[in-house]
Amino acid sequence: MAIGNIFKSLSHDIGIDLGTANTLVYVKERGVVINEPSVVAINKKTRQILAIGEEAKSMVGRTPSHIVATRPLVDGVVSDFEVTERLLHYFINRVHREKFAFFPRPRVVVGIPYGVTEVERRAVEEAAISAGAREVFLIEEPLAAAIGARLSIQDARGSMIVDIGGGTTEVAIISLGGIVSSRSERIAGDELNQDIIDYARNEFNLMLGERTAEEIKINIGAASPTGEQLTAPMRGRDLITGLPKQITVDDTQICQALSKSIQTLVDAVRITIEEAPPELVADILEQGIVLAGGGALLRGLDKLIADATDTAVHIADDPLTCVARGTGVVLEDLDALRDVLLPTEFIRP
Repeated sequence: MAIGNIFKSLSHDIGIDLGTANTLVYVKERGVVINEPSVVAINKKTRQILAIGEEAKSMVGRTPSHIVATRPLVDGVVSDFEVTERLLHYFINRVHREKFAFFPRPRVVVGIPYGVTEVERRAVEEAAISAGAREVFLIEEPLAAAIGARLSIQDARGSMIVDIGGGTTEVAIISLGGIVSSRSERIAGDELNQDIIDYARNEFNLMLGERTAEEIKINIGAASPTGEQLTAPMRGRDLITGLPKQITVDDTQICQALSKSIQTLVDAVRITIEEAPPELVADILEQGIVLAGGGALLRGLDKLIADATDTAVHIADDPLTCVARGTGVVLEDLDALRDVLLPTEFIRP
């Protein structure tokens, strides 16, 4: 048996949504099996990895000075090659535990932001190969999200996807398996968290942690007033006294805090439509715009975009996993969908 066939029999082909906030792993014929934060806890003295994923995220803001909980990806691209490699290696090994494969060598499809540089692409590719992949395929996240949302991207009809992740928002109009018009904004979930932190500091002299801001965004965050009258406690450190402080905020206040970033996203959608050929705009008017990614769950965002574009807006089924499911669909039918992949250079012998 050829070495490649041996590796194939011992390995699962996997798709990875390598996100700024979360990494999702799709296993061929099994679906999404891992959804964990893209966070790694490191001992700075020894460079030892102490925890990865959910366990590492629980350490954020709570570690002594020699331990740092960090994200190796910034705005969807690799900022720390070594830690990204360890992160991928951890997830690849987790997928193969039950196969008792000492040397898993899977084929891997990785979703990356649209418009990244060739250097950034190579960094992802090399990290995956170093982490144990036998063969690496790269797909742009808007295409993966559209495939995961079950849009017919290979038809001669326009489809529009807005993928709002942790580090980037990808807006794309797709036809015949390619991106015709697009915008990539580095305003997404992390920026919305920072907006809430800034609002608390400016309005209430209150210093919030990143996790607290994210919880407030998830619980009562809104892109436009919803009329639900939701409230949540905002706990942090008083910047004047230095003591703990808690206040109660409502969804209207958080909507105000997020308004500038949300308007940037809405403008990106409008500009993408304005730059598209008229025939594709007609298709989008008929089919509507699809929202994917965690940001799609922000209350009132679909209505706000619909009002700004005079176009129906739909939230994809399970928007958080769209990119991962898209990489999985590509894995299931690699020959038919090979044209949507980016060129790659590395194949492990």
